[in-house]
Amino acid sequence: MSSFLRPAVPGHDPLTTQTPVAPATTRATATATLGRIPAQYRPISSHLAIAPPVSVVIPAMNEAENLPHVFNTLPDWIHEVVLVDGNSTDDTIDVARELRPDVKVVKQVGKGKGDALISGFAACTGDIIVMVDADGSADGQEIVSYVSALVGGADFAKGSRFANGGGTDDMTPVRKLGNRVLCGIVNAKFGARYTDLCYGYNAFWRHCLDRITLDCTGFEIETLMNIRVVKAGLRVQEVPSHEYLRIHGVSNLSAVRDGLRVLRVILQEKAVRRRASERRPALTLKAPRGELS
Repeated sequence: MSSFLRPAVPGHDPLTTQTPVAPATTRATATATLGRIPAQYRPISSHLAIAPPVSVVIPAMNEAENLPHVFNTLPDWIHEVVLVDGNSTDDTIDVARELRPDVKVVKQVGKGKGDALISGFAACTGDIIVMVDADGSADGQEIVSYVSALVGGADFAKGSRFANGGGTDDMTPVRKLGNRVLCGIVNAKFGARYTDLCYGYNAFWRHCLDRITLDCTGFEIETLMNIRVVKAGLRVQEVPSHEYLRIHGVSNLSAVRDGLRVLRVILQEKAVRRRASERRPALTLKAPRGELS
């Protein structure tokens, strides 16, 4: 069994263990008492407990109406939530803090989803990082499947709407066709075996950031990560995931515009040889981007 994974003991709190305290010399404490000491594992279900702390990064801009649903689906056992605010003009930050007082808020300095994610990654302290959209399309209860894939040996757990057990309520026929074509190109050019490409629900060990360079500020960062983890020789496992409709608001996605940007990233990655610089850390985790509050 993995050193990161243990079965939970029924009726036992995996977060603490009880051990006898040495009897004191004074009469008042002559009888041995039980002390509580921190343990290594945290429960994620009635039968399972894990060791590594999990950070969830949520890039958001004007998502105050969606955050209650998003936060409600997040498991209780996650280590931290990092909300990257893209200069929202609504109550996104206030709602996040009301829902989860311990939320870590990063105020984005740059622009674009890629820049937001990079800023969020830099603020994470967990060993595992999970990427979740703020529009309500992702089910936070699926995080356990991603974490299970990682503690089971994968470096990068990639969500797929087209793997067996996955699905989508949000993609138009045009977007499905575009995703399929782009996914086929990546598989052919980089030796991947993906069933989905342009999907942002992913998770990975934090050390993966030392193996891939993240230098993309837009939506296409998801494709860039999918390509570079393969080029870096990291172990990738697809996780079936269901994508739901955005709850409130209007998506900024454009099938043609974003499809062309993704294609450009694919062609650039194939044309450029792996450089030694790509083996260096993509960002300095000790120096967070954006304004942390």
